[in-house]
Amino acid sequence: MAVATFSCGCISRSFSNSKLIGRRPNFSHGILGGPSSLGPLQTTYSVSKRLALCSSSIIPKASSATVENESSQGTAEVPIPKVIIDLDSDPDATVVEITFGDRLGTLLDTMSALKNLGLNVVKANVYLDSSGKHNKFAITNASTGRKVKDPELLEAIRLTIINNMLAYHPESSSQLAMGEAFGVSQPNQKIDVDIATHIHVYNDGPEWSLLCVETADRPGLIVDLVKNITDINIDVESGEFDTEGLLAKAKFHVSYKGKALIRPLQQVLENSLRYFLRRPTTEDASF
Repeated sequence: MAVATFSCGCISRSFSNSKLIGRRPNFSHGILGGPSSLGPLQTTYSVSKRLALCSSSIIPKASSATVENESSQGTAEVPIPKVIIDLDSDPDATVVEITFGDRLGTLLDTMSALKNLGLNVVKANVYLDSSGKHNKFAITNASTGRKVKDPELLEAIRLTIINNMLAYHPESSSQLAMGEAFGVSQPNQKIDVDIATHIHVYNDGPEWSLLCVETADRPGLIVDLVKNITDINIDVESGEFDTEGLLAKAKFHVSYKGKALIRPLQQVLENSLRYFLRRPTTEDASF
């Protein structure tokens, strides 16, 4: 359900052109641990499997009385749901943007569901363009008053929004990869992950590089991407995640020891993520 602000060539034109100004907030230090803190990383991602299994305990829904069910519009052409989670455009808050044609209403249910995750919606606005109605929220952690940077909580936000939207718009199940997990019907098609996966690293100044990832969407993807990046001792400085129909598109500003990645390290990062995203998943219990 999202469009992203990827400014790189590997991303489609459906992404908006947000400018990345100033120092990116550190997405790893103090949250994921520094480049050598592999012990804390294991603790940080201890619930990633729970996220991947779509545990309902971390994906709350609001009361159905808060918004009118608009699924009666299912006879019309169903727009592609889009959700952006943006850590770049606001220095003080995490920005979430939701687009689903003109079907979203006031999204009071979504704001309530976000509050159930321990978040504050500090600002909200709506604007229209040729692609439909865009609902944008600026959210912070209720306990700290700061922007959300923990990848597990970011993934919970994403899944909460998608789950909540599907509850009110079951007709969008066939448009989203997550329809198989949360929706009343499976997607009309599935994407071959080998064909859908594209990974590129670009130079973006002396202090960081820009990593662009496009792949088939699935639950737990934000957590898994960040974990694999930091597992090879690369820091994630900031990022943005875009859920658009069956695809997930992400960008991360990454660095190694405070500097942009040299070409050999860029290649290591690309190969590591490509291997992880394309290999079949195996449950730990099967060993």
